[in-house]
Amino acid sequence: MTFWRWRTLLPALLICPSLALAASKEIVELSRDVAILQEQMRALQRSQDEKLSAIQVLVQQALDASNKANTSVALLQSSLQQSSKDQQTKVVTTVTDMGAKVDTLTTDFSALRESVADISSQVGKLQQQMVDIGNAVRSIQAPAAAPPSSITPGNGAGPGPAAGSVPPMPAEKLYQNANRDRSGGNDDLALGGYNDYLKYYGNTDLAPNAQYYIAEIHFRQGKLDEALQEFDMVLEKYPDNNKTPDALYMKGATLVKTGKRTQGKQEFCELAKRFPSSDLASKAKSQVKALGLTCGAAAPIRKKRS
Repeated sequence: MTFWRWRTLLPALLICPSLALAASKEIVELSRDVAILQEQMRALQRSQDEKLSAIQVLVQQALDASNKANTSVALLQSSLQQSSKDQQTKVVTTVTDMGAKVDTLTTDFSALRESVADISSQVGKLQQQMVDIGNAVRSIQAPAAAPPSSITPGNGAGPGPAAGSVPPMPAEKLYQNANRDRSGGNDDLALGGYNDYLKYYGNTDLAPNAQYYIAEIHFRQGKLDEALQEFDMVLEKYPDNNKTPDALYMKGATLVKTGKRTQGKQEFCELAKRFPSSDLASKAKSQVKALGLTCGAAAPIRKKRS
């Protein structure tokens, strides 16, 4: 009931007691309604407070979970970064160690190769010294003889030294001088040096090399017939030596260059058959293929010169 309603009814209640009694009853009902309304408001307030508290708890829990998640992510990221750094450090260390080991092995191998080369050089020098000493002893023991008639050595090994003749210089120096002349393009001097080497030291280990280089010089000069003869000398006089594959290949190339394709093919095929693991074997096969021929037929047996 509103204030204006009470203001209207108040004079009437003062005049009429019955009206006052009725008004008192309405006041009681109004008070009860106000009390109920207040209780409902308090209940609503409590409900809102409880819901707000629950919401605050949920928000706090969400914040806590978010903080924990951020912390976990940070820890995981830090762990991954540390693991990556550790792995990188290990890899770098491993690569560095491997590089150091490879460098050490390379140094050791180089030192070993140099040692082997020194030993081989010393053995070669000892062998040549033995040959020089033997030649010197033979020249001392040989009886004096009349000077030999003038002999013009042919291409290749040439005739043997005359009795009592003395080598112009030690074998090693004579061979090295011939190699130097050949490398420098002095073919005539190189031919003379190699011929002298074969004349005085035709039974040494380097004799096949000297014979081969004579043939190679003739091939380079375009003297194909002389080159064929000298390559044959390598193959016939020194059949088993380190220059045999080279001599076979170059003889085949010389024959092909002179128009003897079939004979050249036979030399290439013999090279591929006798020395299949040689570097020249694949080149020989390529030459046969380029000629449009095959190695089906066996190469003929080489006849030695009388």
